[in-house]
Amino acid sequence: MDAILLIALAITVMVIIFVIKGLMIVQQSEAVVIERLGSYHKTLAPGINWIIPFVDLPRSIKMRRYQVIKNEQIPVVVEETRIDRRETVLDFPSQSVITGDNVSITINGALYFQVIDPERAVYQAENLVQAIEILAKTSLRSEVGKMELDKLFESRQEINDKLQIVMDEAGNKWGVKVTRVEIQDIDIPKDVEDAMRKQMTAERERRALVLQASGEREAAIARAQGEKESAVLVAEGDKTASILRAEGEREAINQIMAAAEGRIDPELVVGYLLGLEYLNTLPNIAKEGDRVFLPFESSSVLGAVGSLQQLLSQTQK
Repeated sequence: MDAILLIALAITVMVIIFVIKGLMIVQQSEAVVIERLGSYHKTLAPGINWIIPFVDLPRSIKMRRYQVIKNEQIPVVVEETRIDRRETVLDFPSQSVITGDNVSITINGALYFQVIDPERAVYQAENLVQAIEILAKTSLRSEVGKMELDKLFESRQEINDKLQIVMDEAGNKWGVKVTRVEIQDIDIPKDVEDAMRKQMTAERERRALVLQASGEREAAIARAQGEKESAVLVAEGDKTASILRAEGEREAINQIMAAAEGRIDPELVVGYLLGLEYLNTLPNIAKEGDRVFLPFESSSVLGAVGSLQQLLSQTQK
């Protein structure tokens, strides 16, 4: 009786151990690749899963991580049986790259990837993270080597897009989706930086001179255009004023002749108007000086004032 009880107890313990070993709980956003007798069997999804103990075994995946030790990033290779399917960032260390114009620079980049197919991630790459990192570095060297230093700073997005295309092609084989590739820092030698700073200063001074010359040219054109328009307006004003004065004088002559009913000589009327105009102008002649020199012809103009007496005498008849 005791032997049967012991056997039953032993069987119960073995069953419990077998059940415990066969149960595997997979967390959300994780996956586990199961091999049965050394070959791929299935991929466990999140939740409670059942496997055959000692027959079904999880296959580990090698992952390369970086640890900061004394301000240095040291690569460490670890083996994990649970594959993280979340988006992961790979901040690989800075590397020296030569541009198309033979300038040695240091570039630090970051790569974001996500495991889509755990089976391919395990069986298609011996070290998934290392494979992604090396491909990213070589692709980055290739793209930067095609560009000159000046163009490199303005073509970051172009480089990122090309790197992502290259990484996607390889990632499909490895069961990985590369979501983003970013260039973080670009360090250039001190002498090259000084030369670029001088070049930038010279370029800004050149642009300032060009803008100043352009502004002066536009100002000169505007002044000339304004003077031209002003001269035209003055000429048009003088023309209009002369026409109006002539019309006024003609109207005055016509009124005087009409009032005299033909008894006045027209020459006397013209002489009268000229003398009147001269008398109105005379007070303004000496405003800017003490001495005034009148032309010889002015005496004849003064003589025209005498026509006023003749005009009056004719109107009284």
